[in-house]
Amino acid sequence: MQFTQPNRLLLAAFTSLMSLQASAGPDELRGLAHQYYEWRDAAYPVATSSAGGHRFDSRLTDYRMSAVLERRQHVSELLAQVIAVDDENWDKDARVDRVLFQSQLAYADFFGRELNPEASDPQLYVNECTNSIFSLLQKDYASSRTRAIAATARLEKIPALLATARTNLTQPVKLYASLAIEAARGGDDLYTVSLMTLADQLSAAERRRLAKARDAALRSLHEYADWLDARRGEMTDWHPMGEAKYNYLLKHVLLLPFDAHDLAHLGEVELVRYRALEAMLRNPKLASPDPARAAHVPKDQAEFLAAYQARLQEIVEFLRANRLVTIPSYIGEFQIRQLPEAFKPTSPGGFMNAPGLYDNDPTGFYYIPTYNPTSGNFYIRAAIEDPRPILGHEGIPGHFLQLSIANHLADEIRRQNADTVFIEGWAMYGEEMLLREGLYPDNSAAEGQVLRLSRYRSARVNVDVNLHTGRWDFEQAVGHFMEAGGLDREAAEGEAAGAASSPSQKISYITGKWQIMRLLGRYRDRQGADFRLGAFHDQLISYGSLPLSVIEWLMFDDDTSVRAALK
Repeated sequence: MQFTQPNRLLLAAFTSLMSLQASAGPDELRGLAHQYYEWRDAAYPVATSSAGGHRFDSRLTDYRMSAVLERRQHVSELLAQVIAVDDENWDKDARVDRVLFQSQLAYADFFGRELNPEASDPQLYVNECTNSIFSLLQKDYASSRTRAIAATARLEKIPALLATARTNLTQPVKLYASLAIEAARGGDDLYTVSLMTLADQLSAAERRRLAKARDAALRSLHEYADWLDARRGEMTDWHPMGEAKYNYLLKHVLLLPFDAHDLAHLGEVELVRYRALEAMLRNPKLASPDPARAAHVPKDQAEFLAAYQARLQEIVEFLRANRLVTIPSYIGEFQIRQLPEAFKPTSPGGFMNAPGLYDNDPTGFYYIPTYNPTSGNFYIRAAIEDPRPILGHEGIPGHFLQLSIANHLADEIRRQNADTVFIEGWAMYGEEMLLREGLYPDNSAAEGQVLRLSRYRSARVNVDVNLHTGRWDFEQAVGHFMEAGGLDREAAEGEAAGAASSPSQKISYITGKWQIMRLLGRYRDRQGADFRLGAFHDQLISYGSLPLSVIEWLMFDDDTSVRAALK
């Protein structure tokens, strides 16, 4: 798998421009950031396709270790330059942009250099294959023929990618390998069914080439899974990064004014609170979704998806009637779709796709698990009984609305920022906000669901902190999700696998929600008689997906939390 000569020259050109003097000004910083985003988008073509940028749709990422190390070096050198910049005489907006760009580089540097996924995580390569095709299917951004030809080119590169994976994986982790095997063996429908919907405009020769490339790619994926399976007994067990690295991640990457001890305490406090609030329901069983209580159980997948999507309008009308948030005119349609099998191992509850950063299409999607009215899966049971709490989280006022607004920011550095703590914190805050503002009746199934979702997101904090600092092993994490979080074993194992695979993602919900509520109280006191909740929401999400320490700086002209993170 090689870059073409034009692409190598393109990357070299971007790399040669990556220099910044300590005396540089805001314009130089922003110019350098723009060059970095161009370089990154070319270096990671599949991620760029997923973000709605389709300049590199025929390519895969170059994962030869020489290219990997070259990219890491570029990021590390650039991070050192940005840290060294003297911004003492810059205005607040310019200083905010420097801090944000520094944290973006710290993220890329940390997750590459410290976690070394190319050598340890077999999922990396399966995900590259899956997303390379999935990103071409999500939207009709071009003709079926154009996308099918791009898919063919990517499929033809998959065998070489997976051969490179075998060379790179010198320290594979058994847990990650198990998840990769499951995804590689369970995702054939993406290639054999979904992909082939693009083939209608191909000539006979083009269709044969697509089919040949598809079959070779699938064969390589299955052989890769077999190769991993045969070596599982030799692989290392999952091991934590340790507290020092975890604290660096919290502070320098996520710009949180907390360390692991602070987060563990926050998670325990919130877990105790929501577990007790469940018990205070007149019928505590309402916290565990039960389709038998639903007025109507959909007869099949199509009716289930349609009913799910229809309930979003109720939330939108409630928000507008109560002036709780402004919905811009450019917001598109939010659609519910079935979760592809390839994503089930680490996303048992489904996942959300907002319009991408570069997307011209404002449509968003929420992918939910395959419909089964007798399923034990929490998310399926919840969606049958009352889908509104999850819809509010994933759609409006949650991810879909917030990320759509973030994509329209004029400032490129802020538009490029994707702070998961704010993104998930806002969506989770919205769940309880809708409850407390009166969308759901007291002691209803929806209220019970909100409390259970809050309870197990609190358990997520404990799992993430204790797993990655080395206090718990994987089975302890699963047990905590079941006992303290109230999840079934299927959901608990998926949650624990997600926590192990994506350090800090699971802390985002409760941590971000807590920070937002802290800002809300401060905002209310400042506004006094002029306070309106909807005005707070509008201002909060107008900043984009920024760390809440930075939002506090912008909203209150107070950089205390940022300084606490970076000191």
